Amino acid sequence: MTVSFAVNGREVQIACDPGRTLLEVLREELSLTGAKDGCGGEGECGACTVLLDGEPVNACLVLVGQVEGRRVETIEGLAPPGGELHPIQRAFVEAGAVQCGYCTPGAVLAARALLSREPDPSEEQIREALAGNLCRCTGYAKMVDAVRRAARELGREA
Repeated sequence: MTVSFAVNGREVQIACDPGRTLLEVLREELSLTGAKDGCGGEGECGACTVLLDGEPVNACLVLVGQVEGRRVETIEGLAPPGGELHPIQRAFVEAGAVQCGYCTPGAVLAARALLSREPDPSEEQIREALAGNLCRCTGYAKMVDAVRRAARELGREA
């Protein structure tokens, strides 16, 4: 079966089994390796978080057949062309919230989804938005700080 959807603003058509996971297709067919398999497809860690129509999802739990006609955003599509970091990515670096980096793409995309619907989130909202993204390195305080920094920066840009 051929599945058509947009990835990072680009229309793609993938001939594959619609029962494959979105994570497998992103990594193996489209060479978008920012989303990671951290929990063996159990949907427990958030390392594979991508945005589906603007909402964070675990790509390991979404079948590619479910994304027909929809929009997928991965960490590779976040930064503008030219090598600059997106303000959320920059805030994660500045706050020291990137340590080993394994969970970072998913956490950054969870933050993006939050900030797109709530430009000035409370600490509770930030923690709730990041709750599905397990991190062994940062202790989350740095991530919360990063999201606050990104909110301020994005607010200035608006």
